[in-house]
Amino acid sequence: MQLNQESATRRLTEMNMGDMPVIEIRPTPTRVDSDWFAQYKKLCRKFMESLTDSVEELAMMNLTQDEFMSLIMGRTLPQNISIRFRVPLVWGGKMDTDNLFMCWTFPQSQRLDRFILEQSDAQTVWLPNPAKKVYISAHNAAGGDGGNATADRLSQMAAQIAASRAMEQ
Repeated sequence: MQLNQESATRRLTEMNMGDMPVIEIRPTPTRVDSDWFAQYKKLCRKFMESLTDSVEELAMMNLTQDEFMSLIMGRTLPQNISIRFRVPLVWGGKMDTDNLFMCWTFPQSQRLDRFILEQSDAQTVWLPNPAKKVYISAHNAAGGDGGNATADRLSQMAAQIAASRAMEQ
């Protein structure tokens, strides 16, 4: 299905993600290295460690303190959270943290997969491209139980981790 920007946005709105920005690309079939998955795992760790600047979005995900710490330390991705490529490697995307974003696996990542697959026969494809590293749909932006206190607590923890990393370098 060939979409234009308006129809792509309308389709995402039908999927309760009307606030998701999109970019238009011409898929360029690209050979992917055989060790791409090992590279991707390392890149995901690096990406998770970079999330100390995304505390407000992470607070909206209602993570426990242990999940939050494991995430920003690059150890473990919490259940039902996915790290996605903005532009898939097979279409010319780069193995770079700037080409990644994080969202809920269900329902957002599953809906985005469907959105992309619906365009599989198109000359140009509209891909999700959230403005920030973490995508929280405005439809689901209820936030955590702690309100501002949760964001404040996570901000303090993230600042301490970022400061300790700076001292180690």
